[in-house]
Order: sequence, then C-alpha cells, then structure tokens
Amino acid sequence: MNGELISHESTSKWMSKWTNSIPQPDGTIDLLHEHRKAVANVAASVRSFHDRGEKFRIYHGSTNSTRKSAMGRDANTVVDTSQLNKVLLVHADEDTPYALVQPNVPMDRLVEETLKYNLIPPVVMEFPGITVGGGYAGTSGESSSFKHGFFDQTLDQIEIVLANGDVVTCSEDEHRDLFRGAAGAVGTLGVTTLVRLRLRKACKYVETTYHPVKGGMDEAMAKLKLFTNRPDEVDYLDGIMFSKTRGAIITGRLTDNPTPGIPVQRFSAPGDPWFYLHVQDKIGNHSESASEAVPLPEYLFRYDRGGFWVGAAAFDYFKPLPFNSFTCWFLDDFLHTRMLYNALHSSGQSERLIVQDLALPYATAKDFVDFTDSRFNIYPLWLCPLKQSVLPTMHPHLNEKESDGTTLKPMLNVGLWGLAPPEHKAFLEANRELEAKLLELGGMKWLYAQTYYTEEEFWSQFDKSSYDALRDKYHASSLATVYEKVHVKHGKGGSDEELDKTWTQLLFDMWPVSGLYGLTKSIESREYMKARDATWKHWVPR
Repeated sequence: MNGELISHESTSKWMSKWTNSIPQPDGTIDLLHEHRKAVANVAASVRSFHDRGEKFRIYHGSTNSTRKSAMGRDANTVVDTSQLNKVLLVHADEDTPYALVQPNVPMDRLVEETLKYNLIPPVVMEFPGITVGGGYAGTSGESSSFKHGFFDQTLDQIEIVLANGDVVTCSEDEHRDLFRGAAGAVGTLGVTTLVRLRLRKACKYVETTYHPVKGGMDEAMAKLKLFTNRPDEVDYLDGIMFSKTRGAIITGRLTDNPTPGIPVQRFSAPGDPWFYLHVQDKIGNHSESASEAVPLPEYLFRYDRGGFWVGAAAFDYFKPLPFNSFTCWFLDDFLHTRMLYNALHSSGQSERLIVQDLALPYATAKDFVDFTDSRFNIYPLWLCPLKQSVLPTMHPHLNEKESDGTTLKPMLNVGLWGLAPPEHKAFLEANRELEAKLLELGGMKWLYAQTYYTEEEFWSQFDKSSYDALRDKYHASSLATVYEKVHVKHGKGGSDEELDKTWTQLLFDMWPVSGLYGLTKSIESREYMKARDATWKHWVPR
C-alpha cells in the first residue's frame, strides 16, 4: 500500500494494538500516522524487489559494525530505511513504562528522550551510535546483560516488513517464532520498522566500584560469578583484564543517594579521562576496592571516548604522534566511536584490526584467554557475563543448564580488540586460528564482526533447520542469509586469496594515505557534532 493512502482512522485502530488503547498525548496520532506512511513506502520498495526476484541490502544511515555496510552500494539494490529515526512515544506509567521507537534511533538520542521521564532502557549499548534496530537484529550484550539478557530480551513487540512486502506485528503472543528468530539474524528475515521497548526507573547516579584482580582469570571469573548471583544488589557488571594476571571487576548500583564522601567522576568532556585508563589508575597496586558516583548517562556511555581502547590504535597508526592526555584532549572530536567507525570504514583499516566479541562457557574461558595471550598478546580484554536467550537463537549460546534443569548457564563474553598482523595472509591465518580455537572450546562469535568460517563450520553452531524453516515460512528467500552477510570473501571467485591490486589501490594502502583519507571522510561526516551537542551530559549538572 502506498503511504499516502493510509487514513487517520486506520492509524487509530493500529495504534490501539501498540498502546493497549491507553490515551496518549496530543500529537501522538500524527507521529504514528507518519510512521505508518513511511513503513508503507518501505514495504512497497521491498515488494518490488520480491516481485523481480532480486536480493537487496538495507541502508540504515549509520553502522557500528566492522562489516562493510550498504553505504556506497548501487541505489537500485538498497532499501533505504534511514528516515525511520524517531522516538514516537514514551509511556511513563509507573507499573508498565515503555517506548515506541523506530529502528534507526541511536542509543544517545533514545536515552535523552527517556530521561525526560526519569526512565531508561534496561539494556543500553555502550556506544551512543548503536541503534535500536541494530541492537535487535544484531547481538548486543552490555554490563546489565547478566541480569536482563541481550537487548532484544527487553522488547515486548516489533513491527517487521517481510521480504514479500507484508507488514506484520510480532510478540510473545503473535508470530513468536519470528519475534525471537529475527533477533540476532542480522536482518535476514525482514526489515524491522518499530519496536516496543520496556523501560525502568532512572536514578541520578551509578555508584561504580572497582574491584582489583591480581590472580588472573580464575579470580576474575570467581568475582563475576559472585556478583552475578547478587542481582538485587548489582545493576551493572563487567570487567577489564589489563594483562594475563591483572585486571578489575566493575560493579554498578543505581542510586539517587551515593555513599557519602565518595567522589563524583565523569567521562564525557575532552579533559575527562578515558574510562579504561581511569580504571587502571584507580586499581593501581591496590588490593582494596574503590567507589565513585558516576552520573547515569556518563556511566552508560563511559566507553564512547576511545571506543573502549581501540582508539589508541589510531595513535599507533599515526606514529610518531604521542598517545597522552594532551593529544587525547586536543583530538577529542576524532576519538568518539561515531568518528572512529566512520574513519575505519572509509580507510579500510578495519580489515587490519581484530575486533571481535567472543562468548564462551565459563569452563573454557580461561583456556581461551591463555590462547589469545600467546597468539595475539592483545590487551586490555573486556569481560561481560551474559544471560542466555531461549534456544534456538542466532545469539551466542550454550545448551547447558543449571542444576534446576531449566535455566541455561550464563556465558562469559571476551572482547578481543586490537591490532592484527599487517600482512594479508597472516591476518587471515590469525582469524582462522581464532575461530578454530573458539569451536574447540565451545565458544561463539557475535555476528557484528567479520567471519571467516567455512559455511559448514558456521552452520554447525546454529539450528539451521529452524532458521531455514523461518525463511520459508516468512518468504525470506530473496534476502541474503546470515552466512552470506557475515562471511568475508577476499579473493577472485570468492576465494580467500589476496586480490590483485591496481596501482591506485596499492597507493591507497601506503602509509599514511588511507589513514588520512579516513580522517578526512570522518571530518566531512560531521559526526563529531553529535557528541558535542549531546544533552545527556547535562542531566546531572557539573
């Protein structure tokens, strides 16, 4: 249906399904009416591809994936959903607060909107530019995921355009198989156009405590398990290993009244420290825990500046540029995640980095870190305990249950982010060794990143029959499969041999040409203004 043919009367009926017929503020009906018109146009575009029997890619307007996006592709092969970028409604009912959110709303804009009502999502991705739709279609586990699970577990309902152009609503009560099956399936079962997201009460601060680790992964995992079993006391939980033996487990507790006497710490201003460096300084050689009061949004986006620690790789690339507090202050605009991702994609340097999140059973996580220590020597490592999703799922999973016979055991995510071998052949070998070790230890990748598995290896980790049945049932055969979207082909005829490069490609790869090009394109994007203009920084005044 053409968007212009949708009536306000039909929108009113549609609205009751999403708002439980609860009266809404003035103007809501108009916003939802415009949404329905936009979705109808997306559906018409999708239907045209289906009728021609052609596959398409989805353009969202931005990406926080290290895989190549639809940017720059032939417009005739892309469905553009970038206009679906609004928070349509925040329902602030004390018992069942929720928001209706379009898929291309990034985390910082979502948080800014919900904080107006003193509410926040239960799971907030730590990079401000990650979108709601990306969180659902991808895998997004954060420091609250030990309690709430992956981001999609906080959604009650979605609207999705099927590959034949039909628009359906999914929830636990309606099309449940698609509701859960599309989570983590990287857009291969349809185009998400709206979500209903649960909210929770916000507090002014996260009382953040840094617990030193001196005894390696055994001690780190013991502390993670200890705090995982205290969900009433802890709201956020993650960890950083600075070496094989030394690190910190970090707990967070929402509060409006921090413990008297503890300092307030922020991480958003150019003169503030990068979070991981601050943690390293806080634990020092101490054996005692230390606490601070971090304003809630500052905590949620604490890893934005420096992109956890991947931003330090830019200084390594542009040597002899020093990496210190002055250069981080002076170059702050370029060191937020939106700018870093833009530069990585434009420069091609993302293909010379190991940027992988890897979920493992606790029983084999130490063996995996031993392997990465000897093979890559990449530090820091990020540790994040994960509550599993119900099987089958495209998220990392482990079919092992607790002693009650029903609860799936938690997994431990290891964030491995750092410089890879510079030569193409060595780069491929390193990634293949990493994947082989994961398979050996029962671990799985998050699918936002590049994947080098063979197709047989890849599907051995998932319930392919269930996935294929969903694709058949919901007319998704015209869409790329998950494997087709995440697998990297590097050479002629789809082989993994290095491509023969033209002289212009060889020139582009010469230092510092590609890096300067990426920096230029990043500046042209003006993404730095989104960090400068962020209002969440002022939610708790300095």
